[in-house]
Amino acid sequence: MEVSCLMAMENERKVTKEEIKEYLEWMKIEGKSKNTRDKYRRDLNNLREFLNGRSLSKASVSEWKNDLQNHYAATSVNSMLAAANGFFKWLGLKELEMGYLKIQRKLFCDQNKELEKSDYDKLVAAARMLQKIRLMLLLETICGLGLRVSEVQYITVEAARCGRAEIVMKGKVRTVMIAGKLAKKLLRYAGEQKIETGEIFITRSGKSLSRSQIWREMKSLCEVAGVEPAKVFPHNLRHLFARTYYNIYSDISKLADVLGHSSVETTRIYLISSGEEHARQLEQLGLVS
Repeated sequence: MEVSCLMAMENERKVTKEEIKEYLEWMKIEGKSKNTRDKYRRDLNNLREFLNGRSLSKASVSEWKNDLQNHYAATSVNSMLAAANGFFKWLGLKELEMGYLKIQRKLFCDQNKELEKSDYDKLVAAARMLQKIRLMLLLETICGLGLRVSEVQYITVEAARCGRAEIVMKGKVRTVMIAGKLAKKLLRYAGEQKIETGEIFITRSGKSLSRSQIWREMKSLCEVAGVEPAKVFPHNLRHLFARTYYNIYSDISKLADVLGHSSVETTRIYLISSGEEHARQLEQLGLVS
């Protein structure tokens, strides 16, 4: 009788708010960033709402996976499946883990959404013209160092003085070198703003700049700079850094280390060229007379 009751309880396993909360707390202890935890919260709540009180089973999670495919791009579906699979593993329900969608590696990027060096120069020039010095320096720092927007907080007065920043993200520590020219500009700006220690990019009240605030400020330059808004967001600056670095040094392993990637496969995504650029490369082969 007790065995049958236990089996019935297992068969009635459901996704609860309490377990999601506990899982997110565990992720925090494991060093996962707030942005990652927020994303997992959204994805797991999506699963919970889809099930709507139904029990977890191979059939029910497969239905969720099928439903996701009707509403999201394949890469987004895989990202959401990763959140669910991590949760199932934590629950000890590895048998519920789902296979990912197979996606052919993208050969070309959308030229209308990829920030070019000429676009970047226009944005920096616009910020300078509008006397938005903090924003101009922020653009140069993110792009010049290949930073994630969440890593801006590690650019401190102390880091600029010693020419390197120690970045702690996703349970890993990496050192980002700050070139002398940029370090001087950062220290000059900090001196002008009377920032003697700690983060350099802060609000008037002394708080860190938020992701959304950086995004909005960058977008505010588009009209003056004459750059398409679809191209302008912080992560595109990191992509531009990656492509520029690789074009000069052709060392993808070193680039992966600089960017803080665990796998060069992630780095390859940053190096996808536009179809137009690929066409130029084919012409340069000189194989057609």
